[in-house]
Amino acid sequence: MTTPPAPRLRPRRPPWAGRNYTLLTTAAVVTGLGNAGALIAAAFAVLEAGGDGGDVGLVAAARTLPLVVFLLIGGAVADRLPRHRVMVAANSLNCLSQAAFAVLVLSGEARLWQMAVLSALGGTGQAFFAPAAEGMLLSSVNGEQAAGAFALFRMGMNGAQIGGAALGGALVAVVGPGWVLAVDAAAFAAAGALRSLLDVSAVARREPGGGMLGDLREGWREFVGRPWLWSIVVQFSVVNAVVGAAEAVFGPLVAEDHLGGARPWGLALAAFGAGTVLGGLLMVRWRPRRMLLAGSLCVLPLALPSAALAVPVPIAPLAVVMFLVGVSVEVFGVSWMTALHQEIPEDKLSRVSAYDWFGSVAMVPLAMALAGPAEEAFGRSASLWGCSALILALTLAVLTVPDVRRLRRSETKPVAEGGPAAAADPAPEPVSPR
Repeated sequence: MTTPPAPRLRPRRPPWAGRNYTLLTTAAVVTGLGNAGALIAAAFAVLEAGGDGGDVGLVAAARTLPLVVFLLIGGAVADRLPRHRVMVAANSLNCLSQAAFAVLVLSGEARLWQMAVLSALGGTGQAFFAPAAEGMLLSSVNGEQAAGAFALFRMGMNGAQIGGAALGGALVAVVGPGWVLAVDAAAFAAAGALRSLLDVSAVARREPGGGMLGDLREGWREFVGRPWLWSIVVQFSVVNAVVGAAEAVFGPLVAEDHLGGARPWGLALAAFGAGTVLGGLLMVRWRPRRMLLAGSLCVLPLALPSAALAVPVPIAPLAVVMFLVGVSVEVFGVSWMTALHQEIPEDKLSRVSAYDWFGSVAMVPLAMALAGPAEEAFGRSASLWGCSALILALTLAVLTVPDVRRLRRSETKPVAEGGPAAAADPAPEPVSPR
């Protein structure tokens, strides 16, 4: 009598890699590939149209201004409506605006005001997308593996920066920025299609509450009641502004004048992306007990790229700096997401995320718009050294906040009022892998 072969065990995905997590990660990778090149393309499209550093800053600010204006509304909407529908609608708007931007650039008839308007439409889409996406991702994983899941998500998303930035810089140099913008539009279309497949059947229906203003007040109480949360958001309101000005305005100008143009600048951004991948690998296994303390210490190296551009250093040492900063940023990013997942109830995630995003980008338009005038008034090098000094001063200030130093990792996730937090993806059935 022959013994029947042992049945093959069907592999099971880990709890944090369910259907929604997989779709969100895949869509993030797709858009990451497109966006990395589009950021470079937009700056060089302005320069090719005859613009200067001030014009690059104005177009960048035009995208960020509506992001600031509509973020809080986007957060409230995402906690009222199905989050995946908000995400798909926002992706559709981004696809259309980038496609129109590409057509204008390819036609050779792009005007500064047209590029600014289309950038503003893209920022509007991002304002509604970001809180919904963060709430959807944070609610798609549970348990002690959440930090590892966030690390893998960010590793996949940031890994796309390597190919996207390097390829984008090369394509801008070879075929021009218009085609890179067209690729970004296609990426938004593909990502929107993936996000339309998200399963929200297990997510408890959110009651509208006391209206839009009531929802915003409730989110505000959740936000200001946590010193670690608002202090770090205040810190990053300035840090993101000066980093954005350095990378979106001064970086391309330094590359044009000293490094050889778009290609080497794309390689420097790709080195940053490579660093985030290594940082993600580190955070898959490393779970610092005092997660915000570890994360905040890793913000200090963000002062290095501005200093390197201020010198300016050649492309090789600049790439090394960007790589090390990428590792540091990922330690902070995973620690921050883990803290939000641990401390914020699921039914308030999008509103709290909206306040987080609002504070983090509120000063970016001003910094972008003032980058050109600051260069004229103080010089490019002095402006970049000022960016480094602000990052160091604010990060050291945040480290004096007791909750930042003391908040410890816990395996308990807060629940929504009225019942347990629902997992956005309860079914861990295997599928083939934003």
